[in-house]
Amino acid sequence: MNQPTQSSPRGHLVLGVLLFAGLAVLGLSLRSGIIRFKEFERTVSVKGLSERDLPADIALWPIRYTSAHDELGALYSKLEADTREILTFLERQGFDSSEITVSAPAITDKLAQQYGNPAEVGLRYVASQSVTVYSPRVETVRLSINRLAELGKKGVVLSGQEFQGQTEYLFTKLNDVKPEMIEEATRAAREVAEKFAKDSQSKLGKIKTANQGQFTITDRDSNTPHIKKVRVVATVEYYLSD
Repeated sequence: MNQPTQSSPRGHLVLGVLLFAGLAVLGLSLRSGIIRFKEFERTVSVKGLSERDLPADIALWPIRYTSAHDELGALYSKLEADTREILTFLERQGFDSSEITVSAPAITDKLAQQYGNPAEVGLRYVASQSVTVYSPRVETVRLSINRLAELGKKGVVLSGQEFQGQTEYLFTKLNDVKPEMIEEATRAAREVAEKFAKDSQSKLGKIKTANQGQFTITDRDSNTPHIKKVRVVATVEYYLSD
C-alpha cells in the first residue's frame, strides 16, 4: 500500500514565491489598467460665449385712447371719429391697412358700478379702445411715435404712457444668425480649452460632450429697446491626455 508523499519544505518555499510573484504581477496589471482608465477619463469642461447687438425687425405699437360722455350714442360717435383720425394719421405715416388692427371698444357705465351719489359720478359712460400697428418698419414706427401730439391737437385723448412709448420691439430672425453664433461660441470654448491644456502641460483630445445652451434675446438697455442683445453660451467637455 502506497504511503502519502510528504511535500518538502523546499517545495513549499518555491510554491510560495511563485504565488507571491503572480499576485504581484496581477496587482501591477490592475493598477496599470486603472491609471490608464483614469488618464483616459481626464476631461476639462469649458464655456464659450457668442453675443451680438442686432436691430429688432418687428414693432408692435398699440395706440390706446379714451372718451367719456353722458349719452351712449354720442360716446360711440366720438370713438368712431377718434378712430378715423388715428387711421388717417397712420396712413400719412405710410402704414398699410394690413399692418393695422382696430379693437372693439370697452365701455364702462359708472352709474351701474354703484359709485354712490349719482351727482358725483360725472360723465356716466367711459370708453377705451386701441388701434395696433404690427409692422416690420421699425424706424417708421419710432418716428411716428414722436408725432402723436398731432392726434392730441385733433381732440384724441391718448391713454396710458403713449407719448413715452409702450411699443414692443421684436427680433424674429434668430434662425438666420443661429448657425454662425453656435459656431462662434464653440470656437471660443475650444480656445479656452486649448489655453487650459497648454497651461496644464496636457494635450487637448476629442469632445466628450457638448451643449449649445439656450439663446436669450433681451433689450440692449432701457433707452434702446429697438436694439436687441442676442446671446448664447456653449458648454463643451474635452478629453485631456499627457
